Amino acid sequence: MAEVIVTMDVGSDGVALITISNPPVNALALPILAGLKEKFAEAMRRDDVKAIVLTGKNGRFSGGFDINVFQKVHATGDISQLPDVSVELVSNTLEDAKKPIVAAVQGLALGGGLEVAMGCHARIAAPKAQLGLPELSLGVMPGFGGTQRLPRLVGLSKAIDMMLVSSCPHIYLTTHTSKPILSEEGHKLGLIDAIVPPQDLLKVSRQWALDIADARKPWVRSLHRTDKIGSLSEARKIINNARQSAKRMAPNMPQHQACLDVIEEGIVHGGYAGVL
Repeated sequence: MAEVIVTMDVGSDGVALITISNPPVNALALPILAGLKEKFAEAMRRDDVKAIVLTGKNGRFSGGFDINVFQKVHATGDISQLPDVSVELVSNTLEDAKKPIVAAVQGLALGGGLEVAMGCHARIAAPKAQLGLPELSLGVMPGFGGTQRLPRLVGLSKAIDMMLVSSCPHIYLTTHTSKPILSEEGHKLGLIDAIVPPQDLLKVSRQWALDIADARKPWVRSLHRTDKIGSLSEARKIINNARQSAKRMAPNMPQHQACLDVIEEGIVHGGYAGVL
């Protein structure tokens, strides 16, 4: 049986490569989340580490949070099994890190996998990687900060499409797709910083991380961005239109309205308010 583990290798270039290994899709199981916190803490302490690249083993970044944990919570009602990933890992450990972190994405980054990638300071992807937040289709909301970071990276309308339409393909907001987007579209939208061949993914990601550390590329914290949100009145209009569409097409799916509430909270009161 394949080992569920997070590894770290520090190269002579001063880049720590942190790798998620949990076949087949590198799900973010509880041991993986604990391992990520441990390895990032070690990387921050080490003087020989200038920058970090986060990736997944065997050509997949991560398929998201371990659905088995959700099933246990539903069965037992014990929400203490849900870790504080949104603030403790994605915001505090990744986004607010003192050393730059680049996500090297191949294959797929879905759900919590994409949310972790959005907490990094840049995202480099191989062609045809699948990117999406399908959590609402499971009856839950994106819980690792995706409700705040995705609108700030791709714009509010597209972010709502990616979250709501992927969970209910009958809701057509501005685009007619119920599938994850590919990395090529992600690059055009600003979710992905560069597309490179798979064989160059780690090399380019390492150099990108070093360039951020040396101030040759921008150090971007997604949660701090506001340039793609638009005015408050425009944002509220987009959200209200989405509410009406969701009420018509998915009246028995309250998670859609709750998701829109959280998105609006972050726009009105700031991104951190929306992840708390």
